Amino acid sequence: MKKKILLFLVLLLPFANMLLHLQSAIDPIKYIYIQTGTTAISLLIVALLLPWLKRVVNLLRYRRMVGLFVFFYAFLHFLNFFVLDAELSISFVIKQTLDKPFIYLGMISFSILTFMAVTSKKSIFRRFAKWHQLVYGAIVLVTIHASMSQKVLSIVEYFYIFIMIFFIARKLKERFGFRFFKRYFSTLVPF
Repeated sequence: MKKKILLFLVLLLPFANMLLHLQSAIDPIKYIYIQTGTTAISLLIVALLLPWLKRVVNLLRYRRMVGLFVFFYAFLHFLNFFVLDAELSISFVIKQTLDKPFIYLGMISFSILTFMAVTSKKSIFRRFAKWHQLVYGAIVLVTIHASMSQKVLSIVEYFYIFIMIFFIARKLKERFGFRFFKRYFSTLVPF
């Protein structure tokens, strides 16, 4: 129980840090976008890495909590857009979505994360466990969303792209086996 409380507090640290530095931010809306988006993506990566790290340290039982915090930060990211940026204007949201395609990619990935958060309770999860594979689609969409939202790609966006490719390649290898992976991706990835 102590570990769970400690993890809960650690996962709240980015939120506390954001609130602490919000007053000194030059552009608070942009600051919230960056902090909530970066935290959501980072925690999504952590949640996806947990099954592969279980041989080193088994934190798999905390994956649901990490996933719910991914949703929490993604929800704050969405609220920042809808409440502070769009000022609750649906027409502004639609116009921005049509003008900037990365926004609808973010909306789709947010929808996936919402579905996963709602169906993460143990009693419901069993019925929807297979659908939770959509998280790999969410990581692709979130990576594209983050990359397209920047005018110039930084090392952070390149890192997200690398991680996304890693997850998709690992999932394809797990799903279809090494022969399939080697046959179709040997020209891209030397073995």
